[in-house]
Parts: sequence; C-alpha cells; structure tokens
Amino acid sequence: MPNIKSAKKRVLVNQAKAIKNKATRSALRTQMKKFDIAVSEGNRSEADTEYKLAVKAVDQAAARGLLHKNNAAHKKSSMTLKLNKVAQ
Repeated sequence: MPNIKSAKKRVLVNQAKAIKNKATRSALRTQMKKFDIAVSEGNRSEADTEYKLAVKAVDQAAARGLLHKNNAAHKKSSMTLKLNKVAQ
C-alpha cells in the first residue's frame, strides 16, 4: 500500500478505470455474441442490424484503447465475412 498521497490517489483512479474498462469490454463481447446468434439463426435483417451495432462497439473500444486498432480491424473483417455468408 502506498504512503504518498498522490500514489494513493493513483491506486483509486486505476481501480475506477479498471471497473469501467471491464464493463465496456463486457458490453463489447455481449454485442458480438448477439451478432453471432443472429448469423447462426440465418436472419439477414436482424444480422444486418446487429452487425452495425457490433462494428460500432468495436470501433468505440478501439478508440478508448481497449482493443488495438489491428485487433479491431480483424474482428470487423471476420464479422463482415460471417455476414456475407448469410443468405439474403
């Protein structure tokens, strides 16, 4: 446990950020799972809607630093390929 006031504050700030990042990462994973479910059901219109929401969530996570930009691009690419395989 730190003794210096600024170090104590830093511990608290880091804990708060960790909680927020965990919630955001969980929301991202949930959105991606919703997209996967829509694709597995074969519902194109629902998959399109979920795709847009999932891509937005991935972009926001990359902007916040939760995902590396290349990791975000990889996720979006794989989602696009899955979406294109769904019958129209």
